[in-house]
Amino acid sequence: DHYGIGAVMDKALQHLLGKNPNRPIHLSYDIDACDPIHAPATGTAVRGGLTYREAHFICECVSKSGALASAEIVEVNPTLSDTEGGAETVELGLGLLTSIMGKSII
Repeated sequence: DHYGIGAVMDKALQHLLGKNPNRPIHLSYDIDACDPIHAPATGTAVRGGLTYREAHFICECVSKSGALASAEIVEVNPTLSDTEGGAETVELGLGLLTSIMGKSII
């Protein structure tokens, strides 16, 4: 909250790529980091997680870095919610994948 997601991502990417801009990055995206209002079908849903925009911003930043080598989205489990919640979580996961691949939501 103090820095905002933009500054956090700048610091993280600087830490990872500052000395070696050609370093490959693997993104392991745990969807339960997102607020359960957006991703209810996960094993560890905790209120106050990432907003929809923050979730996508992280993926967009890593994609724009040019260093993304591989990625995975984990902890998506549609059986842990009702049908609507499962579909919402899967839809968010698919949207995050498109952001990882370079699509911007704005």
